[in-house]
Amino acid sequence: MAHLLFRLRHVTDEEALEVRQLLDEQGFDVYETQAGFFRLGVDAIWLRNTAQREAAEAALAAYQEKRQAKARREHEEAVASGNAPTLWRRFLAHPVQVVLVIVAVVLIALLTLLPFIGLVG
Repeated sequence: MAHLLFRLRHVTDEEALEVRQLLDEQGFDVYETQAGFFRLGVDAIWLRNTAQREAAEAALAAYQEKRQAKARREHEEAVASGNAPTLWRRFLAHPVQVVLVIVAVVLIALLTLLPFIGLVG
């Protein structure tokens, strides 16, 4: 029976390609499924041979550790150089979008708290 190895939903194309290459290079017998038009299925990579399960999961775990370390390093470099995304930089780049999001958050908070504010008065 096949084993779900890696979900592809919310994964960048770059990461999905790297995972496919890793599994292919290491000789794992895998296939992919798509969720379909109504999203009833699962976008995933499945392992056909369950005897390879531990080795495949170990390879993916090692890959994820390397990818996470790389992302952390890139973020730390961006913070050190002053290029990390901040709310102020986002506001300067897209002032209308930021203001609209803040207004939406305040409106949602008010609508949520309105019944409770009425109880106090």
